[in-house]
Amino acid sequence: MSSVLFKIVESTRSAAHSVLAHGFRSFLTTLGIIIGVASVIAVVSVVQGLSSSITSQFDDMGTNVVNVNAFTPLKERLQGKIAKLSYRDFLEIQYKVSGISHITPTVAATGANGVVQYKGESTATRVIGTGSSYQSLYGIFPETGRFFNLSDDKSRRRVAVLGDSILDKLEIKGSPIGQYIMIGGEWFKVIGVLEKRGKLFGFDQDDFILLPYTTTRALLGGAEEPDISISLQVDDASKLESIKQHIKNLLRRNHNLSKETSDDFKISTAEQMLDTVNNITSSTTMVLSGVVGISLLVGGIGIMNIMLVSVTERTREIGIQKALGATRVDILLQFLIEAVFLCLLGGLIGLAIGYGAGALVSSMVDLPSAEVPLWAVALSFGFSAGVGLLFGIIPAAKAANLDPIDALRYE
Repeated sequence: MSSVLFKIVESTRSAAHSVLAHGFRSFLTTLGIIIGVASVIAVVSVVQGLSSSITSQFDDMGTNVVNVNAFTPLKERLQGKIAKLSYRDFLEIQYKVSGISHITPTVAATGANGVVQYKGESTATRVIGTGSSYQSLYGIFPETGRFFNLSDDKSRRRVAVLGDSILDKLEIKGSPIGQYIMIGGEWFKVIGVLEKRGKLFGFDQDDFILLPYTTTRALLGGAEEPDISISLQVDDASKLESIKQHIKNLLRRNHNLSKETSDDFKISTAEQMLDTVNNITSSTTMVLSGVVGISLLVGGIGIMNIMLVSVTERTREIGIQKALGATRVDILLQFLIEAVFLCLLGGLIGLAIGYGAGALVSSMVDLPSAEVPLWAVALSFGFSAGVGLLFGIIPAAKAANLDPIDALRYE
């Protein structure tokens, strides 16, 4: 056992000496491995960072949050038919479905109602009307001030809660609490500023304003009722499916849908949306890793070619080693470890470059911080070692099978 260990240590030392002696050639040899590992790590780090950020946001919501939205198939859209959820649908669910809480309607103000003004400054943003339960459902809480309450909603008070980015866009100086902004030609008092959430895919998650639902409905005016979405929390997660079915039956009856007609709404849970996101990120990681993994194979072929050249250059050296008593196994082990050493060195450099590239890409396109999971590191090094073994075996076997007499005569 000690003899085998000694041979491995000596072969590793010899491999390191050979790599350092031909530094530039070794770098070019491992370039394919470096590019392959760097590409894999960069892709995985960006996707995993994004996935972790999205998962943390869904964790704030909870897995028992249910969202109901109107849905119109493309064929019906082309025919000019647009499905809607109404406030009556909201009331039906609120009073006829048991085992739920924090139910709230949400409506978006569009057009001129999405323009906000403050002391000569003007900006377009998302203006959302919702209930006081919105903050509990989606884990969005004020950094300063307060969120509007049930009394604000019932009284149609003109109060607003701002996303953090609105402060910069309107150049609001000092404390915004108590100041007034104009939305859709109406004055609103600022009562709170929400916690900063940052950007995702370049999309500013803090560029919006929340108003009480009834206030927003009054702001919109008009005879036509707007399309709303409905969010709620299921008190007992084990009853989630039965409650979803109850809501489905209620809405189908409310919308007078026949048995042959498909739903004109969609019921989704936070867990379903998270599963969808995870499936997308996992598939993206696998596909992109498979594509850039081809670079590792190309790098392996490059290493095999250089190792074959190295065997030819060191033919006399191999002859001398055999003349001094080195066995075929000793020579095989020496060249095999050298190939693996080159691949692992390339993998280490590629890991550092890949993480740096992932962090750079994340910062440039406003993605969450790059994360490199341990499985990606282990997979990269494992694949690098595997490439070294696979493409190093032919040069190593060639070196081990050289006839010592012919090797010593080689010029």
